[in-house]
Amino acid sequence: MAFKESQKYRSWVEIDLDNFRKNWNEIKRLTGQDGKVLQVVKADAYGHGAIEISNCALKNGAVMLGVANADEGVQLRVGGINAPILILSPSPVSEIDEIIKYNLTPSVSDIGFARELNASYEKKGTKIPIHIEVDTGMGRGGTLYDEAFDMIKEVLSFPNLYVEGIFSHLSLSEVDDDRYNTNQWKLFSDLLDTLEANGIHIPIKHLSNSGGVLNFPEFNLEMVRPGIMTYGIHPSLHTTRKADLAPVMCFKTTVVLLKDFPAGYSIGYNRTYITDKPTRIATIPVGYGDGYGFILSNQGEALIRGKRAPIVGRVSMDMCTIDVTHITECTVGDEVVLMGKQGDEYISANEIAGKAKTISYEILCVLGKRAPRVFVNKGMKDAIEPRLRRIFIPDEERSIARIDTIIRSCFQARAHTPELGDAIYYEMFETLFGKENRQLELRTGFKYDIHVSEYSEEEKVTDQLADDYFKVTTHIEYSKTLKSDVFFIGCARNNSQLSQLFDDERCEYRWLLGSRDAQIKEEDFRVDRVRIDDEDVPIVRAENTSRGYEVWCGGNGIKRKINKPATIKIEIVTKKFKSNNIFSVYMVYPTRGLEISFNYGGTQLKNVREVSFFAGKHPYPEIEERKGESITLRINKDEWIFPNSGVTFIWDL
Repeated sequence: MAFKESQKYRSWVEIDLDNFRKNWNEIKRLTGQDGKVLQVVKADAYGHGAIEISNCALKNGAVMLGVANADEGVQLRVGGINAPILILSPSPVSEIDEIIKYNLTPSVSDIGFARELNASYEKKGTKIPIHIEVDTGMGRGGTLYDEAFDMIKEVLSFPNLYVEGIFSHLSLSEVDDDRYNTNQWKLFSDLLDTLEANGIHIPIKHLSNSGGVLNFPEFNLEMVRPGIMTYGIHPSLHTTRKADLAPVMCFKTTVVLLKDFPAGYSIGYNRTYITDKPTRIATIPVGYGDGYGFILSNQGEALIRGKRAPIVGRVSMDMCTIDVTHITECTVGDEVVLMGKQGDEYISANEIAGKAKTISYEILCVLGKRAPRVFVNKGMKDAIEPRLRRIFIPDEERSIARIDTIIRSCFQARAHTPELGDAIYYEMFETLFGKENRQLELRTGFKYDIHVSEYSEEEKVTDQLADDYFKVTTHIEYSKTLKSDVFFIGCARNNSQLSQLFDDERCEYRWLLGSRDAQIKEEDFRVDRVRIDDEDVPIVRAENTSRGYEVWCGGNGIKRKINKPATIKIEIVTKKFKSNNIFSVYMVYPTRGLEISFNYGGTQLKNVREVSFFAGKHPYPEIEERKGESITLRINKDEWIFPNSGVTFIWDL
């Protein structure tokens, strides 16, 4: 680690994403390139930083992420992650609202929970994928294997639940010669055979954790769930020869104080260490409050200038003391490695766990819990912005006021006046967080291609008012997680109707026509085509309602795409009064990357210009203008745009 990091932080956890990718290549070698992999990222990715690890795993081919509870899933969602997220542990009923709001996939171990889940989704009018956990010998989560068949049959009768997966968990996978593993496998595989024999096909079946991947390749099924091995730690000594894994985490700090003591001087609380000769002691700003266990008092070691040095005295809450008498060149500011490599020396998580009488999993989860994570990516240590280890999201009722206060304070501090800060907050964030039960929806790759043209002579024959309008053909495209197999595209006559369309989660896209007529006709607003992942979606019906004109779409082909990322394309033909010289496009969801093109060639529009207002880290789009033809705005595909952003195109009449 370069010296600048040791000056920047008191202590830090260094996460090597290059080594993480190396471990992933080993998983692909062991499971085959076509095998599905769920990356386990519970407990903040075993302390490594769940958001960054998740993004890295998804780029390397992970099809799903595994967390322990809804809160962990929420943190990933608000961190911008759209991929399927499976809650591996049984959930209490109190988590159902968050599961719905943030589009998480629960595991079901109990028929009572399944009923509550189905009832909640029935109110929403949507369907959710679930995975059923079967207890084949772990004795923890899951429905008992001899009761599983009957429970699964009942769950399959629930109209708002889709059984996407079924899994069990090995309790002794790190030991490759224990018959208990094969017994668990037999119970699980027998259940799968029984289900198939009864015409019940569950698409995703998974059993293998890290130990299973390494010791029992025959258990792999459609998907595996590696955790500890992806972070470079072998589940046991038995597996060290089966995969070449590289540790991902190092815990580092600095020497903040050096003092020379005579013989007979006590160091630390309760005088557990007394010098027996003149001794040089280094103080480091790490203690059991940072996850460096109290049990390591007088037995832990650190690396300084490539040499081992013993922890002496009791580990305090915020400090440790190290005997550096033998390291004569040691000075204040030196890097100290408590776990990881320095020079030719290496202190492993397993070594620390042995001294602390625990397991490496616990060491990874708690070590450096107060320290920022610094990510090494393709050899560069500043390639990813450091983050604190945990983002605490309390329960929903308490968090609303807490989050409000934090966000408003930030805007007030950065704006010229508190009043301006409040205005920005209410305009931007009420859209996203204003309703407690509103489900968070994220979109990527937003494209909006607008073509303004005159009506043809043939079209004017059938519409006597065509001279008063421009014909507007619009292609809308974006990617999102699909939530329902039936949805509609709405066209409102006024803002009151538009507000009603926003209240219905089945409304996929909304348009404000500004019509003076009591009802909207097909020639005023026509949906020409709807596609999902380049497959045409049938238009079921079109009708006028109290909230405007609704075009309903759906079909059996969509069901398999529910709760999975999908690319949606919509083509609309509508009218625009020539007397109105503005055309606006608004972003009402958090959106990553966009391209908006306004094409007006062949019309009499003059002096066309754009006024854009985008909120995000990089709010200024790239603008390409072709005089008399088009204006196009682009924002990089990796950049997030906040709600209530948009652009207005203006021209002279």
